[in-house]
Amino acid sequence: MDNRQVAFALGLAQKAGRVASGDFAVRSALNGGKAKLMLIAGDAAENSRKEMEYLAETAGVKTVTGPSRREIGLAIGKSPRTAVVITDANFAVMIESKCHD
Repeated sequence: MDNRQVAFALGLAQKAGRVASGDFAVRSALNGGKAKLMLIAGDAAENSRKEMEYLAETAGVKTVTGPSRREIGLAIGKSPRTAVVITDANFAVMIESKCHD
């Protein structure tokens, strides 16, 4: 995984308004059926990871592990984030491919 490429793709998605970040926004996107992919920070606490994975599984959304919380936050211009949801299918494919390279 190349963190710079993931961060670049996240930044593009954020500028396009296709990223939901923060607890309420992530849950809302998952429950509203808008989520296409959930990116969970590589350094997320185990309990947080399990909770986010459960929420994504319940909503039928794929999860991938990404860069650190700090790097995710910097990429989208916000404070550190444990998880973000991508709401666009094309950005989801792009970010998922960058996480598996």
